[in-house]
Amino acid sequence: MEDEKIRILTKDNKVMTLKKLFEEKERLRKEQANLSFEKKIRALIILQRIASSWGGKKDVIVWKL
Repeated sequence: MEDEKIRILTKDNKVMTLKKLFEEKERLRKEQANLSFEKKIRALIILQRIASSWGGKKDVIVWKL
C-alpha cells in the first residue's frame, strides 16, 4: 500500500498521511537534537518522575539537580 493512501488519526483528531507522520517525526527529532544539554537533562528527569509514579515502582531512580 502506498504511503499517500494510508491515513492516521492523531490524538488531536487530526488526519494525516503516513508520509506526513514520518516527516513530522523527523522534524521533531531534529528539534530535540538542537536542545541544550541542560534542557535534555531536565526532560529526562521529568520522564524519570513519570516512571517512578507510574505503577508504584520503587526501583526507579529520579535524579536531583
